[in-house]
Amino acid sequence: MNTEESITTEEIDITYNQNKGKPSRFKKVIQLIDHHFEEVFIVLGFLTFILFINAQVLNRYLLPFLEIGNITTWTEEVSRYIFIWISYLGASLAIKRRESIQVNFFIGRLSEDLRKSINIANSIFIIYFSYILIENGYATLLMQWANNQTSPALGIPMVIPYAAVPLGFALIMIRVVQNIVIDLKGARIKDIAMSIGIASILGFPLLWLSSANVALILFGYFALFIIIGMPIAFALGISTLAAVLATNVIPMNFFSQTAFTSIDNFPVMAIPFFVVAGLIMGGGSLIKRLLKLSDHLLGFLPGGLALVAIVTSMFFSAISGSGPATVAAIGTLLIPAMIKQGYHPGFATAVIAAAGSIGVIIPPSNPFVIYGVMSQQSISQLFIAGILPGVLTGLVLLLFAFVISKKNNWQGETTSFSLKGATLAAWDAKLALLVPVLILGGIYGGIMTPTEAAAIAAAYGLIIGMFVYKDLSIKQLYHCLVKAGMTSSVIILLIVMATIFGRLITVERIAETVASFVLSISENKFVILLLLNVFLLLIGLVLEALAAIVILTPILLPIILMIGVDPVHFGIIMVFNLAIGFITPPVGVNLFVAAGVTKTPIETVISRIGPFLLAMIVVLMLITYIPEISLWLVGLMR
Repeated sequence: MNTEESITTEEIDITYNQNKGKPSRFKKVIQLIDHHFEEVFIVLGFLTFILFINAQVLNRYLLPFLEIGNITTWTEEVSRYIFIWISYLGASLAIKRRESIQVNFFIGRLSEDLRKSINIANSIFIIYFSYILIENGYATLLMQWANNQTSPALGIPMVIPYAAVPLGFALIMIRVVQNIVIDLKGARIKDIAMSIGIASILGFPLLWLSSANVALILFGYFALFIIIGMPIAFALGISTLAAVLATNVIPMNFFSQTAFTSIDNFPVMAIPFFVVAGLIMGGGSLIKRLLKLSDHLLGFLPGGLALVAIVTSMFFSAISGSGPATVAAIGTLLIPAMIKQGYHPGFATAVIAAAGSIGVIIPPSNPFVIYGVMSQQSISQLFIAGILPGVLTGLVLLLFAFVISKKNNWQGETTSFSLKGATLAAWDAKLALLVPVLILGGIYGGIMTPTEAAAIAAAYGLIIGMFVYKDLSIKQLYHCLVKAGMTSSVIILLIVMATIFGRLITVERIAETVASFVLSISENKFVILLLLNVFLLLIGLVLEALAAIVILTPILLPIILMIGVDPVHFGIIMVFNLAIGFITPPVGVNLFVAAGVTKTPIETVISRIGPFLLAMIVVLMLITYIPEISLWLVGLMR
């Protein structure tokens, strides 16, 4: 056996030398697997459960006539299990590519050497956390195998879906180790010692905290991990692990079990579907058709292109469900055109960033999906509650952009409105305009659930892009699905860790304590809503919206219920507050995405964002204190 291995190694070396340094076929295969292992399974997984969920919808209205039988039970079950697998594969890929939601405001101010040492220390904690998930996940598999547990619909051994947790975290651990190896290249002994020292200093206090307050350990470590730039999902999970290691307040196997059960949830599957629909439809000619229609409707007014940007953002928001995606899709096309036409670069970038915030208010909206899951509220009701606030936001932004443009004499490209041109543009954009009708009409017509509507939207975008407009190649589709897998997996991992974090919040009755404290300040509903708005606006300055929702919803919801505010209404208030965070530094993701499109200095953008920030705060106050803006349509549907 050893001889054969020696011969194989020697042959590889000979081949390598003969090719003058080119990798051997064996090494190419290894590189291919290393570079594309997660990608291939993510793409296959996406295509499979898009197909299955679309078949599930067809099953209700078409297949019975064909006497094929009911396939809903098994298609949903298999889709959920595939979704769990690709969520952890996507998380592994995101780790490999260093894509995560984290706060860099503090760590970004440190020297490069110290920052690298802290990142390696963070990686050490993530490796240990992954080991805990692997160990307990494996124990869960052994238990299920011994008890011969099977799935309800198809009788699949539950070992198969549950294996996603230990194997997924094993892959995450491998990718973290690979990143450490890369970071250690050229590192000095002093840097390595510093990394180990930082990890030790943070971990050793747990040996003496067994009698400490659980909430103090939990939030203390969470704040500390946030400050040192740990990805927020892992900051949630590892701070919970720290509290458990110190106090044994909950059993350790809770981590691995929750890593599965928290996302074995059909409504959560809407997130990757909406992400992939936005990516597919945002990268093709569909967005150009929406821009053309908006230009015909408003392009003749002062500030025509700015108005076009806002209206197109409203249209595209009903497709993508994402603020940054809206900014990237529209900004790439319009910001250069606005600058070329004479608009101030800061204004052109700021108006796109502000308009992109509508992307999380007008349905479909990923933040609404997450809030619905975390608060156990109807996602359909949240979607319909977001329609009027989203439209109102767009109208107010239009007014501010019009006034500023008129003051600066920024004219439109055309001088008059053409009904014929607008009609032709609307007809040309009909397939794009059909998307929100398809999604919202399907949901509120009782034809589809939000998850099914999202899957239909993804399939619709795929068909339109590949076979109608023919601007989506197989290669582009592959990259869209990989990107969607990573993006949605980062969100899913946040939900997993927030559920684990939330268990301690529940056990220690932290939410009730916070509610009592707030009510001790004032019992007046209007005062409390004002305090919560200020708090959420401050949170939006430093914390990404999705992370804030999964962390704060379990804490703030009891307060809302105590003062008699409809939880659906509060969902709109919370998401709107955090949408404002998209255009407020230092996080301000829309600001950075928009500025990155044309390499405009971020300071220039911030100097022009003020009027739009004021506009959104005005709308926030209206939404907060006039609940009918959010709940009127909900009342009609209830």
